[in-house]
Amino acid sequence: MRNTSTRFLALAGVVAVALTGCAPGGGATADDGGADAVGTVTVEDNSGTHEVPSPPQSVVALDNRTFELLSDWGVELSAAAVSLMPDTIGYVNDPEVVDVGTHNEPDLEVIVAAQPDVIISGQRFSQYDEDIAKLVPDATIINLEPRDGEPFDAELRRQIEVLGEIFGKQPEAEQMIADFDAAIERVKASYPADATVMGVSTSGGEIGYLAPSVGRTIGPLFDIFGFTPSLEVDDASDNHMGDDISVEAIAQSNPDWILVMDRDGAITPDDAEYTPGGDLIAGSPALQNVTAVQEGHVVVMPQDTYTNEGMQTYTEYFNQLADAFEAAA
Repeated sequence: MRNTSTRFLALAGVVAVALTGCAPGGGATADDGGADAVGTVTVEDNSGTHEVPSPPQSVVALDNRTFELLSDWGVELSAAAVSLMPDTIGYVNDPEVVDVGTHNEPDLEVIVAAQPDVIISGQRFSQYDEDIAKLVPDATIINLEPRDGEPFDAELRRQIEVLGEIFGKQPEAEQMIADFDAAIERVKASYPADATVMGVSTSGGEIGYLAPSVGRTIGPLFDIFGFTPSLEVDDASDNHMGDDISVEAIAQSNPDWILVMDRDGAITPDDAEYTPGGDLIAGSPALQNVTAVQEGHVVVMPQDTYTNEGMQTYTEYFNQLADAFEAAA
């Protein structure tokens, strides 16, 4: 891989040309494996339509839904929110990717130094889009965070399709979406229609209620699969730690299945006080007589989910869920 300073200098020589009827511009770089930048593509994100170079020559990645995707596609980054990445992402061990930090205390000057032509924003970093735009006005900020009121699964597909266009990875994007759709169909086909489902988050040794539709990470699954919730409450939120509903209330609803998002598994897995989400559920005195616990129908999302909530994570979990439903049939 090129060193970081070389990436920055390469930007000065980039010339974007039209895709149709124009010759490629500029010389080959190590970033594109010997292929010239072929021109520009027009894409649409949450803020409107943008014309961006394809492939981009300097990329900054801030959206944790996209880290695994970009890594698997071999996209070289000038800078990224490395501190926000789980150690399952290859960029964590790449010394050439300059760390912007987390959304709590980001170093936005790192983005300026990267001289990006494309910035992949979203989720935790969306709040900084206006500030970043002022600092690097010549860069295009792409924000594909799932929009409120739109089907969550369709929003994930949109994200993959747009990024596939930007990075010239359309075949890979199509395959990823096909795998995602196949996993969805497996769950729909195997879910027992009369079974009730509860979504929970585990954090700090506590079990929090994740409401259907709006609950963080698991909530959208109720809409995608038509799950029957064991408990519904008024004014539920999308709080990442779940709503303040007692474990006793969760137990009283007696779900047939419990789906778990283990927040601490992603952010403090090495903490001496950490207890895996599945163990918290199994060891909760209040939940011992719940059908899901007695029958072993507790399905925990991949450990890095909270900081790696992209399509690949959901595809993996959907297949795990289908496996569990099929085994219980």
